Amino acid sequence: MEDTTNDSPLVKGVVIITLPPLDNPSLGKTITAFTLSDYSPPQHQQQQEPPQQSQSSVPQQDSTTGFFHVSLQRSFLFRPRIVLGLLGISIIALSFWSSLSQETFLELRDVDRDDHKSSNSSFILPLYPKRGSGWNSRTDVEIKLGRFVDFKPDIVTELVSDHEKIAKSVSAATKLDSSTNFPAKGNIHLDGLYYTYMLVGNPPKPYFLDIDTGSDLMWIQCDAPCTSCAKGAHPLYKPRNVNMIPPKNPYCVEVQENLRSKYCDNCHQCDYEIEYADHSSSVGVLAKDTLQLVLANGTGTKSDVVFGCAYDQQGTLLNTLANTDGILGLSRAPISLPSQLASHGFINNVIGHCLGTDTNGGYLFLGNDFVPHWRMSWVPMLNAPFLNLYQAGLMKMNYGRKELQLGSMRDGKGTVVFDSGSTYTYFTNQGYKALISMLEEISSEDLIKDASDTTLPICWRAKFPVRSITEVRQFFKPLNLQFGSKWRIASTKLSIPAEGYLTTSEKGNVCLGILDGSNIHDGSAIILGDISLRGQLFVYDNVNEKIGWIRSNCERPQKLLSLPFF
Repeated sequence: MEDTTNDSPLVKGVVIITLPPLDNPSLGKTITAFTLSDYSPPQHQQQQEPPQQSQSSVPQQDSTTGFFHVSLQRSFLFRPRIVLGLLGISIIALSFWSSLSQETFLELRDVDRDDHKSSNSSFILPLYPKRGSGWNSRTDVEIKLGRFVDFKPDIVTELVSDHEKIAKSVSAATKLDSSTNFPAKGNIHLDGLYYTYMLVGNPPKPYFLDIDTGSDLMWIQCDAPCTSCAKGAHPLYKPRNVNMIPPKNPYCVEVQENLRSKYCDNCHQCDYEIEYADHSSSVGVLAKDTLQLVLANGTGTKSDVVFGCAYDQQGTLLNTLANTDGILGLSRAPISLPSQLASHGFINNVIGHCLGTDTNGGYLFLGNDFVPHWRMSWVPMLNAPFLNLYQAGLMKMNYGRKELQLGSMRDGKGTVVFDSGSTYTYFTNQGYKALISMLEEISSEDLIKDASDTTLPICWRAKFPVRSITEVRQFFKPLNLQFGSKWRIASTKLSIPAEGYLTTSEKGNVCLGILDGSNIHDGSAIILGDISLRGQLFVYDNVNEKIGWIRSNCERPQKLLSLPFF
């Protein structure tokens, strides 16, 4: 018998078996076999190879098995350890790919199921640009982030005395059969916000509403009568007695949660006041009316929703509403329009907006039918520190390759708030100062600071009038926000190009669209406004509590050939 005690075990072949997905065993298993031949381990006696095999490495087919034999003798693969190592890596890679493929298969299968539906569970809303004069000063900056507040004593007196006026006004109004259609467009270089188009009334009457993911309540300027209203784009909404929400209604309890005491137990309506981050305010009463929402296929459906009948606007809202008629609150609050539609069973509570980088605007959708299931970046949605806002934990932020200090952090994380109601982006004080310091290196013969331009705090003058950021983007670096982990390979990144934080002024300069957010709430969060949200589809999935994004031209959702609006 031949002595084999010193021989290494021969690797003669490998068989890889890939099992089918657990939920679809009908796909069957895949068996892949590799055989290794012409392998001679080192021995005490040297063996001579057949000359014909030493001259060629062409695969030959085994007549008995049907598999191909490959000569590996002249390859580095003749060592067993290397062969086993490579096979191990291959098996791990195949396992990883298989898990991803199975997950992708499940996602695509869900998408296919959705395609067989009529898509009647999502509403597509085109967006339109605000038309108006350019920004002439920093006073034109808009930031909302509204919250319900307690009434001031002097306002309470006015509201009580106005109850009779409101009752008389609404009793004389005709019955309304509301019909709504939501388009959404916007131009950051004009008025800075995007609005949606709605039809309300019978016959239908149009209303333009600013889309605001940082506000809870949808409200329209109304004649109840109006104490202080902006010019608006259309005539005021006229409520009736039957439209009024009583104080005991759950939505009234929500908006009056911050009230220190009940001041009007005998009232037949629900009064509220909203204060915004820029210290503007809106006072009104809650109303209920029927809205007809337009689906992607052009058909409509009706739903009774609660919204604000706003009759007293103060502060910058009077300027904001020169071209629109109110605000569409899209936050996580129960009283927001998406939450109401979800509670009625019309949609899953998912919101998506895509703000175009040009004057074409973009689109907004409510429901999950238009969420891309491929190549989306997702991060967990936080429930704190801010109530009802769309926020995520930030691990790190870079300008180019240089890290920016975030300032105060909770549990080692910063907070990013996604706010479509803010014109510009706001950094924490420390983050803002760090960015300004890094931007000092930009000043050169080609780009010089221009203190005479008061459009924004920091503007640069080029050798030529700047009409587009693409003309000067070579002087600036992208901002990279890192979520999930400080390790780049394990993190999710949101990249904001120069076009996402710069704007042009009427003087032909380029200005920084990032401001110091020290006075916004407690100054601890980074707030991404319209200027940084453009050119990407952002999705707020309230069902699975996650926020996602993907770069897009914002012309239309992937599943639509065209938007179903004129």
